[in-house]
This record gives sequence, structure tokens and C-alpha cells, in this order.
Amino acid sequence: MLSKDSWILVTGGAGLIGSTIVYELNQMGYENIVIVDHLGTGEKWQNLRALKFVDYFEKANFYQDVAGKLSRYPVKVVFHLGNCSDTTEVDATYLMGNNYDGGKELTDYCLVNDIRMIYASSAATYGDGDVGFLDDETLIPKLRPLNKYGYSKQIFDQYLWRNGFLGKIDGSNASFVGVKYSNVFGPNEYHKGKMRSMFLRCYEQITAGGQVGLFKSYRPEYGDGEQVRDFLYVRDAARMTIFFMNEGAKCTGLYNIGFGATRSWNDLAKAMFFAMGKPVNIKYIDMPEELKARYQYYTCLDISKIRQAGYTAPLTSLEDAAKDYVSYLKRGAHWGD
Repeated sequence: MLSKDSWILVTGGAGLIGSTIVYELNQMGYENIVIVDHLGTGEKWQNLRALKFVDYFEKANFYQDVAGKLSRYPVKVVFHLGNCSDTTEVDATYLMGNNYDGGKELTDYCLVNDIRMIYASSAATYGDGDVGFLDDETLIPKLRPLNKYGYSKQIFDQYLWRNGFLGKIDGSNASFVGVKYSNVFGPNEYHKGKMRSMFLRCYEQITAGGQVGLFKSYRPEYGDGEQVRDFLYVRDAARMTIFFMNEGAKCTGLYNIGFGATRSWNDLAKAMFFAMGKPVNIKYIDMPEELKARYQYYTCLDISKIRQAGYTAPLTSLEDAAKDYVSYLKRGAHWGD
């Protein structure tokens, strides 16, 4: 168990998952935390208001001099979540600089200083699922992401794997774990714009007009709104990630972070109507032409690997998560508020 006075770095610490990890660390008694992020001109800063941490760095300055910025802080664990997570981002150069080059800079620092790094890979690396959704490192070269974002995460996994960094490293106490998140949702995603979850979109649509719009299906084996995802409440995602700091501190390699079972968009919408005390009113709308060819009808992560590693905590059901999330949405609250 990492001592409570240990120093922890969280990149992307103002984001949805990052800020929730900081909140959960605070609840566990960890406060020697350094955060890296980009706050911009929006309201993302509000995710930090109730959190306890020691220092903050803007990412543009941080990655230019990682060693210099951290010289005062004997960091033992890094949670590296500071990536662009926009699956529709069209600037591949930006994605490679942010998600790949920045990751390599931090990797070098961890190697030199014997630091454990737990970093965000992505379920987007699985592409259309033809190779499956199994967190097996040997499958990394076979995966074919469907978008530039997924590829920027895939190539970082490849870099670590090819250099032996996802396994034991002779002569170094540094170690690396890549976590592949499924469809994570919950408080502190207010700033995400077009990337906010369908849970938040449902809340907005129900509040505004009492109706939710879901995409029609264009495959006969799926009914309208019956396309499925592996939905995971953000508190569960944070706790599963923190597991690799303590109980799972000897784990290395890739691990899926999901619920491990599918629910449909119809289930999601109905759960939100119920949580808000409103009658179910779903309208099925046409899918944009540009999405039809690359739309995923099924995603589900196999989480047996993290379970076998010792993570035994129960996960929050979609219905219970919706109720809890709505309680925050009604107040416009963040973790700790």
C-alpha cells in the first residue's frame, strides 16, 4: 500500500476521469498530488475547486521540461490521463503530438526515476472488434482502430510493447500499466462539449423537451436504439484505475476497464427518464451518412483480467448510476461539492 505521504502526479487531472481519480485519492487520504492539464477558457476549472492537491501545471509548459517541473516533488506514481479524447478530432498531427510524443516524454522520466506509470490507453484501439475486445498485449499489432484518436493511442501501446516497457524491465523499478476504458460517464464531464456522454445529452434533451433522440439501426440484427455499449460509471472507472497503485501494484501490461456486460441505448434512455421521474418518450432519428460506415453496433470489454488480478469490488448498475448522476446534474455539482 502506497503511504499516504507519497507524491502522485495526475496528468489530465481536471478531466472527467482524472478529477474523479483525484477525488477518490483524497477520500483515501492522499493529498500530495500534482496536476497537469489544460483549462482553456471554458468551465473545466470547476472540476478542481473541491479537490486537494499541491501544485498545477499547464500541459504546454509541462512536457517541455518534465524533470524541471517535478524537481521538487519525489513522485512515486503517475496517472497519465492527459490526452486528447476527442474521437472525431481530424488533426492527426495534433493527436500524435499530444497523445504519443507527450506520453514518450513522461515514459522517459518514469524510467530514469523508477516511477510506476498507469496510463490511459483506449477501447477505441479495438476498432470494429474483429479481433475481439481482449486486453492481451500480444494482440496489439493486430488491432486496427477506426479513427485517428484510436490510432494515436494504439501507437503508444505499440511503443511501450516493442520496447519491453509493458513487462519487466531489467535494471529499473519503473513499471507500466495501460488501462482501456469503455464508455465512461458521470459528474465532471460538463466541459466535454460534443464528447459529453449520452447520459448527459439525455438529461439535457429530457429537461428541454421531454424527449430523447436515438439513432435508427441500419443492420437487421439490431432494432432501433438496440445498439449496445459497455457503460461504466466514472467512480468505478477511477477506483479500478487506482487499484493498480496499491493492491495491483505488481501488475503490468494492458487491462480493460469496463462493466463487462452490454446495455442498449434504449436501456440508457429509459434509465434516465426513470431517474428524472419523467415518462419514457424516445424518437428514432436518421444517422448522419458519414457515420454509417464506421458506426459500432456492439462493444463490450472482457474484464476477467482485472478480476483475476484481484479487483473484486461490485460495479454500479446502469440504473443506480443514472440515479446518482442525476442527483449531481440537478445541482450542477462536481465531486466534493
